[in-house]
Amino acid sequence: MALYISTKTYTHAEGLSCCYRQWRAGADSKLHGAMLSFKLVFECHHVDDHGWTMDFSLLDPITAYIKSQFGRTTIVAEDDPMLSTFQMLAETGVCDLRIMPMTSCEKFAESVFAFAKQWMTDQGLLTRVTIRSVECSEHDGNTAMYIE
Repeated sequence: MALYISTKTYTHAEGLSCCYRQWRAGADSKLHGAMLSFKLVFECHHVDDHGWTMDFSLLDPITAYIKSQFGRTTIVAEDDPMLSTFQMLAETGVCDLRIMPMTSCEKFAESVFAFAKQWMTDQGLLTRVTIRSVECSEHDGNTAMYIE
């Protein structure tokens, strides 16, 4: 059976600059920033009435999620021993804090995948098209992908 694949990319030019740290990881335990990019891969066996795998004009909620999570934010892990300090900084307006289970491109990709899949479920899209993977990139040399 034929398989159609399309991709939607949010490039480094989108301005998804965020600051995060991996408190268990040596040099990466320091706050550092990255201009992230995301690539979503959609697939289906039958295109829609327009001949498309995914109608990208529908993706505004996914775009909004990505921008709200990774655009000018500070991300720390929920078990970061300095979490209360980051929360205090957020309360005083110094940073726009996001707390995630872990901080890595792999986990960032997983969070976008989970949001997109839930949104597609809620919209009834999964009867024809599915999300295959999400790739997150710090820069051209470092990328991570989540596939379910």
